[in-house]
Amino acid sequence: MHTNHAPARKLPPALKEFTGYVKYWDLSLMLLPVIAYFVIFKYIPMGGIVIAFKDYKLGLGISKSLWVGLDNYVAAFNNPFFLRAIRNTLVISVLKLAVGFPAPIILALMLNEVRHSAFKRTVQTISYLPHFLSWVIMAGILSQLLSPNNGAVNALLKKLFNIEKPIPFLISDNYFRGTVVISDVWKGIGWGSILYLATISSIDPTLYEAAICDGASRFQRVKYITLPSIMPTITIMLILNLGSILDAGFDQIFNLYSSAVYETGDIIDTYVYRVGLVDWNYKLSTAIGLFKNLIGFALVVGANFLARGISGNGIW
Repeated sequence: MHTNHAPARKLPPALKEFTGYVKYWDLSLMLLPVIAYFVIFKYIPMGGIVIAFKDYKLGLGISKSLWVGLDNYVAAFNNPFFLRAIRNTLVISVLKLAVGFPAPIILALMLNEVRHSAFKRTVQTISYLPHFLSWVIMAGILSQLLSPNNGAVNALLKKLFNIEKPIPFLISDNYFRGTVVISDVWKGIGWGSILYLATISSIDPTLYEAAICDGASRFQRVKYITLPSIMPTITIMLILNLGSILDAGFDQIFNLYSSAVYETGDIIDTYVYRVGLVDWNYKLSTAIGLFKNLIGFALVVGANFLARGISGNGIW
């Protein structure tokens, strides 16, 4: 005698995930502080976004201030200083992406080929150190190194190339952007290489052994084994970097720039700081901040779509 049993119904993925949280309630409880942090400091403040569409008056508050629609955006795009900030942000960000993005990859590939372990550890330690210094400290170091009066860099350039006048790296429009890009690479190249070194270490060593048996040179092994193996990681990091293309580095610029280099160094974040916190124009600073974040979101989604279409790799 056979008994027919109805097939077990599968739970929807969302409900199945929820039951997992209930089952391991003690572990789920540990998530509460993290959830509370994001709700209190990330999601609740998003209600203030409406300031971008209001003639916000501090005395009236958000709810009683008049709704003006897109007038704040019209005022922003009619402001030549905001347009200058957009231009500077894009130029500095693109330069950082072009120079700073491949730099950790190249360093990781070079360190992977080093066979002398003591030398390798020394190079890694030296390259990691700047990451742990804040831009406040880095700005102090750079101002001393690049000083036109008694800076070590100008003294070295005078010794090597016999330059007549010292170069004002931090107060000249001709040199400020280059100084920003190079100092950003200096600070981040070592720390950025950690992820790529970790990815390289997970590559199957038998691939290299087979390539050696086939007579492949070091360069060929890097080209045909190492680079293709770390390409998914490179793709994801590129997508994340494209999402922050309008974030040229507030901490760095704010600590390095001065009014002398506003023409080439004033970016969106520093402009928003001056408009919002110095001039108390909260409505304009909120509108510009929202514009920047929307562009960043669109770039992340677009870059992810293109990456999945071209290479099959993406964030989601």
